[in-house]
Amino acid sequence: MSGARKKSRTLLGMVIEIVVIVAAAFAIAMLVQFFLVKPFTIHQISMEPTLMEGDRILINRVVYHFRDPKSGDVVVFQSPVNDNEDLVKRVVAVAGDRVAVRDGSLYVNGVAQREPYLRDRSFRGEFPETTIPSGRVFVMGDNRNNSGDSRLFGPISTESIIGGAFVIYWPIRRWGGV
Repeated sequence: MSGARKKSRTLLGMVIEIVVIVAAAFAIAMLVQFFLVKPFTIHQISMEPTLMEGDRILINRVVYHFRDPKSGDVVVFQSPVNDNEDLVKRVVAVAGDRVAVRDGSLYVNGVAQREPYLRDRSFRGEFPETTIPSGRVFVMGDNRNNSGDSRLFGPISTESIIGGAFVIYWPIRRWGGV
């Protein structure tokens, strides 16, 4: 076999190997995103100052297969109002809790909640005391005066939750846990 033919086979083998490696890496990345971790871009101001418009976060897609959502979790879920939209909010009450909004404060089981993450300490709106049914959670944005949340559409089904936010990865200056 001549040297030119051997080099062309070697070059062809290298190209095929690179294509296979790139395809395998792409397939693995898609599987990870579909089953484990998914990137999500914030397109709303309802979670300021915790999450700013334009922040990019990662959501854990498997966490709620092993445990129920709990108060304080930041979750991404399918909007109950618009089928083509995903929203990000904070869980403030879970099944069995009594939740109410009055006098600019959130009350869970009759106790005013201390919420240091809020944009405004006092917020507008009233919501009559309601007991959260099984399989549902009550979600609210941290920017309560600019958030369409469970006060508008009621408690959401835990089945509609895509995952729990756990890290801001972009922009770099805001990198950190959620």
